[in-house]
Amino acid sequence: MSDPTGPTVADVGEFPAISRAVAGRRQPDTTLVGPGHDAAVVAAGDGRVAVSTDMLVEGRHFRFDWSTPRQVGRKAVAQNGADVAAMGARPTAFLVGLGCPPDTPIAVLDEISAGIGEAAEEIGAGVVGGDLVQAGQVVVAVTVLGDLEGRAPLLRSAARAGDTVALAGRTGRSAAGLALFGAGHRGYPALLDAHRVPSPPYAAGVEAARAAAHAATDISDGLIADLGHIATASGVMIDIERDLLEPDDELRSAAVELGADPWDWVLTGGEDHALAACFAADVALPDGWRRIGTVRAGRGVTVDGRPRTGSGGWQSFSAGHSR
Repeated sequence: MSDPTGPTVADVGEFPAISRAVAGRRQPDTTLVGPGHDAAVVAAGDGRVAVSTDMLVEGRHFRFDWSTPRQVGRKAVAQNGADVAAMGARPTAFLVGLGCPPDTPIAVLDEISAGIGEAAEEIGAGVVGGDLVQAGQVVVAVTVLGDLEGRAPLLRSAARAGDTVALAGRTGRSAAGLALFGAGHRGYPALLDAHRVPSPPYAAGVEAARAAAHAATDISDGLIADLGHIATASGVMIDIERDLLEPDDELRSAAVELGADPWDWVLTGGEDHALAACFAADVALPDGWRRIGTVRAGRGVTVDGRPRTGSGGWQSFSAGHSR
């Protein structure tokens, strides 16, 4: 993971390790009281806060022979920040819980913390606090706070028949990277990096809310699976049009080399953290959004008018390794 001969977390101690994690980090104006106290104080401009939390567990969600500790930290921010972005909120603050064995090199925690801090600052947020505990493997648990800035939150439950279904970002790239890692293939560095560190279109969530989108979601478990959440919550059918989602040349080439179907990645691959939303048919889509389908009367998700057989996406308690 890092220099095994350097000092460990046990050598450094809990509170010095926490101090190292937050030292020198910039805070946005919304942080009124930052790290170093029993709790942080964060401004909530309109009296509401969008909140989400997620975990990354070593061996299940990441592997240090595939990702650097800094990349793990950045990934933790991406998967949490995308959740509040899908609600139409702007991420403002992150709380971080780290668990690790006592013999973990302190350099590993330093790098995870650096990745978290850098990624948070890049989107205008701050790391305002957290905790460090002993665990059997490295665990990164992140909670994000988001500012709705006076807008109504985007929910999964308000899609309407006739809506345009649109996507911001791309799908299938993280799944392709995971498949390449699993096959021991180190070509296609952009696909490998898409799995190591997703790049959510954070601003697209705010733009969707400003354009009065009816419903939205983060694509974390797969396009069909996550659109299925909207369909179920809204009591509608969502039809995806394949010709609006053609896999790019890089995905197709990687699929040929691995003997895979690129459509499996595009339709069911998770962890790209693109955003999907449903807009009124007469609304001009904001910049960065493109149409991929239509909301219809009915139930479920179809592709070109037909149900898709097989898995719809990731399931947390399915068999398998790092995802």
